[in-house]
Amino acid sequence: MRQRLAILGSTGSIGTQTLDIVRENPELFEARILTAHRNWRQLALQAREFDADTVVIADESCYAPLRDALSDTDVKVYAGEDAVRQVAAGGDTQVVVNALVGYAGLHPTVAALGAGKKLALANKESLVVGGEVVMRLAAEKRAPILPVDSEHSAIFQCLAGESSRPRRLIVTCSGGSFRDLPAEALADVTVEQALHHPQWHMGAKITIDSSTLVNKGFEVIEARWLFDMPADRIDVILHPQSIVHSMVEFDDGAIKAQLGTPDMRMPISYALFYPRRASRPQEHFNFLDHPQLTFEAVDRRKYPALDIAYECLRRGGTAACTMNGANERAVAAFLAGKCPWLEIVRAIEYALEHAAFTLRPTLDDYAAADDEARRLAAEYLKL
Repeated sequence: MRQRLAILGSTGSIGTQTLDIVRENPELFEARILTAHRNWRQLALQAREFDADTVVIADESCYAPLRDALSDTDVKVYAGEDAVRQVAAGGDTQVVVNALVGYAGLHPTVAALGAGKKLALANKESLVVGGEVVMRLAAEKRAPILPVDSEHSAIFQCLAGESSRPRRLIVTCSGGSFRDLPAEALADVTVEQALHHPQWHMGAKITIDSSTLVNKGFEVIEARWLFDMPADRIDVILHPQSIVHSMVEFDDGAIKAQLGTPDMRMPISYALFYPRRASRPQEHFNFLDHPQLTFEAVDRRKYPALDIAYECLRRGGTAACTMNGANERAVAAFLAGKCPWLEIVRAIEYALEHAAFTLRPTLDDYAAADDEARRLAAEYLKL
């Protein structure tokens, strides 16, 4: 019997690669529900190719052209962010792949888990912003969360079959677009330079986050919640080749690592096929093509965002939500050419200094903190 999938963010990088897995395995998966933010043309094409039952376009201004593009089909068409949440919880799907970008992914995550669905989670902000709420809900509903981020998938794989808790999680880091650029040259970097990642092909937002190491800081927060590991037992190490996706150290000194080519289809397929593995005969790794794997410490002065994330994790409450909201606003400004790259992290610092703080937040508190963080970032950047 085929697994019925809801793919939230189907037109983005993770979403399209998830559909590659569906395309490779039509006897095992069917894409029943597809959603996109505003790329209605690609969403319509996907709906036709995969014979989707339902599509949702989050931007309501794109509803009419999407509806018209699918008017000769039986596909049900909806619009709005509330509709995205509703399809995450409803329908006859068994698995929700949350590949949405940013804070927008939190409420669909909560909706899917509240309905007891298996969640393949690529939206790290769900845990960055609301990790405590999300993990408590997953436990209450006994709804499994399978990580799609390559680093967290690697840790998850290293922990499979282990009955002992690890001593330490080691999250690897490519270094992003500017790893070989001296710190003094960062003041003048361009959007085009920041979007040129040396190893991974990803969406614009996550590529910028990788360049500032905000993304790596968020992955530390995500790892804390996924694996119930305190911050002081999660390390980040620079690994430019992106072959070792992450490692786990145990109390006897043994270290397990998961290795492979930098291809997101591997962690996606692992989440979808778990507890089995996919058969992907086209994937072959030759160590002779990679004779040297190197590791080094992250330059914390060049990349202050990493320590900011650790501090947010230490503070708890709405701190990480504030960091995320300010970052989303600042990254959008940078991509639009409205602020320099260095100002992204400075806007985060400003928001954290001036924002209200709630120690035990509800979902409404997270929404308020997100709104305030965006306002403060815009204030700092004079937008």
